[in-house]
Parts: sequence; C-alpha cells; structure tokens
Amino acid sequence: MTLDLKLLKCGNCEELKLGVHATALALATVCGLYNAAAWLTRREQHLAVNAVLYAALVAFEQRHVAHHMAALRRAAESAVPETAAAPPPSPNNAIAA
Repeated sequence: MTLDLKLLKCGNCEELKLGVHATALALATVCGLYNAAAWLTRREQHLAVNAVLYAALVAFEQRHVAHHMAALRRAAESAVPETAAAPPPSPNNAIAA
C-alpha cells in the first residue's frame, strides 16, 4: 500500500506545515516555561524533566519552522523573474535637476 499525498511532499502546502509547526513551537514554549517556573517554586523532579523535554521540543520545532520558512522563501524567489527586478522610472516620477 502506498500513500501518495501532495501534502507529504517537500514544497507543497508549506504555509500549512509552517502553521502547524509554529503552533507546536508556541505551545511547547509555554509548557516549558510553565514547567521551569513550577520547578523553581516546588523543586519536584518530574517538573525538571518536563522542562528539559520541552526545551528539546522547542529546539526541534524551531528547526522545522526555519525549514518551512526557507522553503517558502525559495518558492517566492523562484516565482519572481530576475529581469523584473525594478521597473524603469516614469517621466512623472523623474527628479528635476
């Protein structure tokens, strides 16, 4: 059985993938900060473990967000032709010397 979904291929649906990973990054950050603050207050071992695990998840998700942002940037750069960098100035916008 093969699963050929457009979503699973690199370069497709990058905005959606970016949104999912950015949401996960925000949630992991909040959870990590909560667990770190709770550990500083109560010094319970499981809170320290949770804070470390969430810190690893934050790093993991940050790399995914950066990857999807780079893919979007590459797609935007390839969509703009190099010859259309700047239009010539019109006579109405010329500065009189």
